[in-house]
Amino acid sequence: MMDLTNLLDAQWWIVTFGLIGILAIIFAETGLLVGFFLPGDSLLVVAGMGASTAVASSVGLDSPFPLGVLLVGAPLCAIAGAQLGHYIGMKTGPRLFSRPESRLFRQEYVEKAEHYFQKFGPSKAVVLARFIPIVRTFLNPVAGMLGMPAPRFLLWNVLGGLLWTESMLLIGYYAGSAIPNVDRYILPGAAVIILLSVIPIVREVLKSRKELKAGRESAVQPAVQPATPPRGRHHRDPAPPM
Repeated sequence: MMDLTNLLDAQWWIVTFGLIGILAIIFAETGLLVGFFLPGDSLLVVAGMGASTAVASSVGLDSPFPLGVLLVGAPLCAIAGAQLGHYIGMKTGPRLFSRPESRLFRQEYVEKAEHYFQKFGPSKAVVLARFIPIVRTFLNPVAGMLGMPAPRFLLWNVLGGLLWTESMLLIGYYAGSAIPNVDRYILPGAAVIILLSVIPIVREVLKSRKELKAGRESAVQPAVQPATPPRGRHHRDPAPPM
């Protein structure tokens, strides 16, 4: 029986599914709503390490991954996946996000993606979302649902997909080639990558809660009216001066 903790272990994915599995996971994480839990950032970094001859055997590979295939295949899969997500959002619209809560699907994921879309604007959000777990999965269909034109989305999708995949792969490759015994730091390094990736989400969640609390307090305050002296039944205002 598979250990569920393996789902977050990039090295396990790479050794178990190989190069084809890596590309399929990149596609699923960016194109299918069920793929948001996959370790995209750390997967790319460890895959880059697996392309280094100094590290390949240490991570459990029989031979190094071909770096050229990774540098071409990973962005293509990331771009295709995101484009599929945009198409799904454009065709299904709000019906896609009105589904009931489940263990995997949470409305807050969609709301967070929409928050980034509105905060940074469509173009910048499509690029920045690549580097934020969960958001990079849900922002693509949100962009389609909110009516971002497909040609415009494709332009920024290509830019974001290239920046994300190539930077992660090359960081892993050069770290594997330059740092002695780097395989010892794969798990701690993956944990750091995940931590850095979720910091923006945690910060936005805390900010949203603070804004919500402030909104509730401001809504209560107007309800408290300043006290005025009561007027009797026969009370009359003083007559104006003659």
